[in-house]
Amino acid sequence: MTQLFAVHSAYGLATAAAAIDGDLLGARGERLLVPFVSSRIPETAVGVAVDPALASLRARFDRIEDLDALLGPLHPSSWKPLAAELPVLRRLLLRAWDLDEHDLELLVQSPQVAPGRTLMLLFPHARITIIGDGLMTYSPMRVKMPHTVRARIGRVVHADVVPGVTPLVASPTATPVPVGSDLFRAVLDETAAEVDDTADLLAALDGERTVLVLGQYLSALGLVSDAEEVALQKGMIDRAAARSPQHIVFKPHPSAPPRLSDALRDRAAVHGIDFREYRGALAAEVLAERIDAEAVIAGFSTALPTVRALYGRAIDAVGADTVLARLSPYENSNRVPATIVDALTRQDSPYREPEQLQLLIDAVGYVMQPELAGHLRSRAERLLTGIRPADRERYFDADRLAALRLPGAPPESAARRVLRPAGGVGRVEELRLTALGAQRRVGRAWRALRGR
Repeated sequence: MTQLFAVHSAYGLATAAAAIDGDLLGARGERLLVPFVSSRIPETAVGVAVDPALASLRARFDRIEDLDALLGPLHPSSWKPLAAELPVLRRLLLRAWDLDEHDLELLVQSPQVAPGRTLMLLFPHARITIIGDGLMTYSPMRVKMPHTVRARIGRVVHADVVPGVTPLVASPTATPVPVGSDLFRAVLDETAAEVDDTADLLAALDGERTVLVLGQYLSALGLVSDAEEVALQKGMIDRAAARSPQHIVFKPHPSAPPRLSDALRDRAAVHGIDFREYRGALAAEVLAERIDAEAVIAGFSTALPTVRALYGRAIDAVGADTVLARLSPYENSNRVPATIVDALTRQDSPYREPEQLQLLIDAVGYVMQPELAGHLRSRAERLLTGIRPADRERYFDADRLAALRLPGAPPESAARRVLRPAGGVGRVEELRLTALGAQRRVGRAWRALRGR
């Protein structure tokens, strides 16, 4: 059997490589890597097909077919052929990639969007495995898959960075296959061995107490303004300073403007702490280990639970509550990652234990996608029945609770009762149709009395 891996991030490739190392993917067949770049501006990104740090991971595959080279200049996320075009494209790809469509397994990262979704539609006989995409894997499906696709999704292979918590994507039918922390850590360490750009940084730190701060550039997502972004990052510096380190190392988001780093450098100077910026190739998790960071502080980055699970580092988050309050619509795919990080890091969180965190994620997942995650309704009711009011307001939208008739929903007003749909029809429309029906019945009765 040929296993076709369609991945776009170093995290996804590392997950696949660790699963291969752990013999978690079944019988050995030909392994075909189909990498692509998902960045909005591909020219500014270093794809997994060419990243030097990932060379040893690519060596685990028998062949590589670069999807960007095949589709260019079309962006992979725009590859959405018409249904009538699929049979022709299928025959072309089977020939170009030398595949047997009846002996094929697709291992796809980000299956809900192109090009992963397109590949699943192109090969209707292939088995499907989802490769985890960090904390996004813990969210439910956000789009309804055709039954011909959904029925073929058998496994979800994911890095087990939130131990004891099961991802919701493709549940309840797909089998979760966790990649243990030892396997995943070994792969990350392997990629780090190819990167040697920290000598000067390590010399400056000289083994003294250091805190790592990670930038996320939330203003680019429209979640905060530029000024609020600076304020949040300064809050991270303040939180880091509270740990009394000699050094703060800041790893900015690749797209963040330099002025943000300047503002943070000034903030660290206020605390009298040495500030260092790292823009190298090391993943945040490995950087934390290499500089022996006492703690890692960020917004709601996947790196936080990963560095905690793999390397045992302390983690903290700043601004997760702001993100939770501003994510719109409620089913925004960043909600579950933000919820996980917030629940694991805030001081008064009652959801740090896996069982309680799973219950919270199940409830949030149901409220996000009540149709696609209908099997989780009882879990949502269980959580919301005993949740603290402050936590309910933090994690759930009152209007959605009311619409779903869940515990803790605000009392229904008279206006809402009038407007609430009943039987698939708005209440006002229902009253109008009832009145129209009554008018017609009166008319028929009057005509009958007059002998017409």
